[in-house]
Amino acid sequence: MQYMSTRGKISGITFKDAVMMGLADDGGLLLPESIPTLSRGDIAALSKMAYPELAFRIISLFSGNIPADDLKHLIDKSYQTFSHGEVTPVVHQDGVFILELFHGPTLAFKDVALQLLGNMFEYLLKESGAHMNILGATSGDTGSAAIYGVRGKENINIFILHPDQRVSPIQKLQMTTVTDHNVFNLAIRGTFDDGQRIVKEIFGDLDLKKSMSLGAVNSINWARVLAQVVYYFYAYGRVQRATNCTEVYFSVPTGNFGDIFAGYIAKRMGLPIRRLILATNENDILSRFITQGDYSTAQVVPTPSPSMDIQLASNFERYLFYLFDQDSIRVRQAMDELATKGELQVGPELMDRVAKDFLAGSATRQETLDTIRDFHRATGYILDPHTAVGVKVGKELTGGDFPLICLATAHPAKFGEAVQQAIGQDPILPPQFQGIENKPQRCEIIDADTRAIKDYMAKHALL
Repeated sequence: MQYMSTRGKISGITFKDAVMMGLADDGGLLLPESIPTLSRGDIAALSKMAYPELAFRIISLFSGNIPADDLKHLIDKSYQTFSHGEVTPVVHQDGVFILELFHGPTLAFKDVALQLLGNMFEYLLKESGAHMNILGATSGDTGSAAIYGVRGKENINIFILHPDQRVSPIQKLQMTTVTDHNVFNLAIRGTFDDGQRIVKEIFGDLDLKKSMSLGAVNSINWARVLAQVVYYFYAYGRVQRATNCTEVYFSVPTGNFGDIFAGYIAKRMGLPIRRLILATNENDILSRFITQGDYSTAQVVPTPSPSMDIQLASNFERYLFYLFDQDSIRVRQAMDELATKGELQVGPELMDRVAKDFLAGSATRQETLDTIRDFHRATGYILDPHTAVGVKVGKELTGGDFPLICLATAHPAKFGEAVQQAIGQDPILPPQFQGIENKPQRCEIIDADTRAIKDYMAKHALL
């Protein structure tokens, strides 16, 4: 399996090199040159496997130049850190199947990919004798999951940008209380979109990327998306056995399009997904695109689901590549148009194709809190605000003809203020959160300026 860029100037990249490259050197995003398709028989066999074995079978389809025994060891090591034996269990509540993705070290779905990616980085660096400086931006959960994936590892320094005062208190503490020598937390005076822009600009400086040996942990790294493909197959298998269904809906709360793009890859591989339901909060650029063909940026609105407070979804370019029939010239033109005009438009013919894969909707602040309250009253189960967006939109857009699987992307204790507003009580703090506010912290506040970040990294990077 080899990899190519969405912008057409990079191709023939091995999986190992794709992991280490992160953002393609031409500014695009890496994708496999072909996507394997699975038969119903293949999918039926996969659906009976335990999570680590399923992960090995799926990931090995895309990672040809990592020996099988090494890959299996990396996967087993990664998921031993999860507190639940099933890794991503599925629970049935109020007619909805909840795919719990928050049983990793930082209690967010990002752990599923970043525990594996951290171990892959360590393995590949040891093999090559090289070092790496990881740069990433976070809207809340990616940062802590990435930090926990590489903290204390040799030959790796990690620099994480988060928007100052725009992540939840717990999310901030999960990052800033990790004081390992190789971890650098930077709170930027701006939004997540500013951080994402800075990361892309720095990776676009190819001389700097090479001299600093930059690595990516954001979902611009293909390995992140690939690891997330696995739990779509896992959830489908559990629900299929419980209901004898032929197809399912997946409702995915998303701001950066990475998690739902993983579902799109699973669908292209043959997983019988009737529709992927894209659920956004009031920052609804993605749902507007799916419903109206309008992808135009607006001001970021703070919401109770801050990890989705995003206006420019970095993984959207990967989907455009397939929507445009893998025409990289057209992708480049679209991304240039977006950069200059802040919008791009897609015609009715292509929107008919979009509608075959996606449904979409959004939830306001009040609708999010109401969903947490109503779901808790009906079941006693507490949703975090991101998952509540997915539940609200998913229920609204499906009629019970096929099972609805909603991705639960974070533990509710990460968003205690929203939960308190919704149900009048705080969620129970897991052991790893208890006393976290009393731990030493290390973080620097810095301007949302590419030059300022470059200068900081030059002082602290492994060279």
